[in-house]
Amino acid sequence: MNDELSSKFADIVGEKHALTSATDIAPYVNDWRGRYVTQADMVLRPGSVEEISSIMKLASETKTPVIPQAGNTGLVGAGIPLENGGGNEIILSLGRLNRIVDVDTGSNTMTVEAGVVLENIQNAADNANRLFPLSLGSQGTCQIGGNIGSNAGGTGVLAYGNTRELVMGLEAVLPTGEIWNGLSRLCKDNTGYDLKNLLIGAEGTLGVITKAVIKLFPKPKGREVAFVALKSPQDALDLLNLAKGRVGNGLTAFEFMADICMQFSLRHSQSGTRAPIEGNHPWYILMEISSGRSAEDARTSMEDILETAFEAGIVQDATIAESISQQNGFWQLREDMSDSQKPEGASIKHDIAVPVGSVPAFIIDADAAVLQIVPDARIVNFGHMGDGNLHYNISQPVGWERERFFEFEPAINDAVYGLIAKYQGSISAEHGIGQMKRDKLAKIKDPTALFMMRKIKAALDPEGIMNPGKVI
Repeated sequence: MNDELSSKFADIVGEKHALTSATDIAPYVNDWRGRYVTQADMVLRPGSVEEISSIMKLASETKTPVIPQAGNTGLVGAGIPLENGGGNEIILSLGRLNRIVDVDTGSNTMTVEAGVVLENIQNAADNANRLFPLSLGSQGTCQIGGNIGSNAGGTGVLAYGNTRELVMGLEAVLPTGEIWNGLSRLCKDNTGYDLKNLLIGAEGTLGVITKAVIKLFPKPKGREVAFVALKSPQDALDLLNLAKGRVGNGLTAFEFMADICMQFSLRHSQSGTRAPIEGNHPWYILMEISSGRSAEDARTSMEDILETAFEAGIVQDATIAESISQQNGFWQLREDMSDSQKPEGASIKHDIAVPVGSVPAFIIDADAAVLQIVPDARIVNFGHMGDGNLHYNISQPVGWERERFFEFEPAINDAVYGLIAKYQGSISAEHGIGQMKRDKLAKIKDPTALFMMRKIKAALDPEGIMNPGKVI
């Protein structure tokens, strides 16, 4: 980018919000995992949708590639420039669009700008005696625009659905600069194509999400959290079906984790959280039951489910949290599982999904395949059992160098993704495609689906400037 063009972009947002030095740009071009270290011409921090519109019009006229970026907590390189790319992109950081515009308890909606941090949305809902159920480990940093752009999942999907199910309307700027106002609060609107769902999960390749109307829910009157020890994934599946049969959507979380995940969290936790259950067990479940009726109803349901599971031989041990503090401690162990892998060295990560009933069989096959490639690999398997989403991660063997371990990444990925095809699953359950899985997607996606995706991309982004090289 020449100085003249750079100045034109800077003039739109003001010099203070146009970053060009390598030091200022560095936090925006490196991903959270440390897998990608990239570069960009400049970072623009617009303060309004009108500024974004002007940026995109100029970018379209000059064929300047633009990358929308939210909290930069993504795991597939979607919000940063391409690795080994030309570094000629502009990063469009949305952090200044951070207003909660409206909380409407009558229609149970909240209108927010794209740069609002997820935890702030949760707190605003709580202050209005409502619940916004999207919950992620990065919720103190990630922004709602990025959550929407990646169709984030998290721990509440079992009862409330993915981010897609939590969005009623959007405002967005198209690659050519037009502003689309689709901020609907309607539960029903059957007037043609559902345009918002083109942008949800598109990872910034079709436009810049600037505002959203999101759904709120009544706060549960009762909530119980239990930590459960089991001997096998099949027992976990049996417990899931038992719990769903007893309380239906009252089962608001069912998190699945191998013992090594627990050990990593306990070893590296900064909160001093202790093990909920004495001894070591092969597998654990963090189970949450919510009741719209009363605290007593939630407690009775949890005790009934666990008692039945003990009698059936499904559960080895279990404990129910006796206070809110203990509930938070149980959840902290689960939330620490991503960060706790970093001190253990390199990790080959798979955000995958299979049909819920196939989870036990998939784990048996995948473990055997991975250990055949690297016999001393440490399989760090945890995730959202209730919706079939596993974070099937492989940590490097003790004593290995990072570089040596990553030499086996292609073989391990081929083995795991090969089994995903066998079980008719997905190579990306909630993290997206980004640049990490783009080439893999092209090999496994239905050709007609790819054709349709490319046609949509070409129609909305004729110059190919919107987050180029991501997804497709």
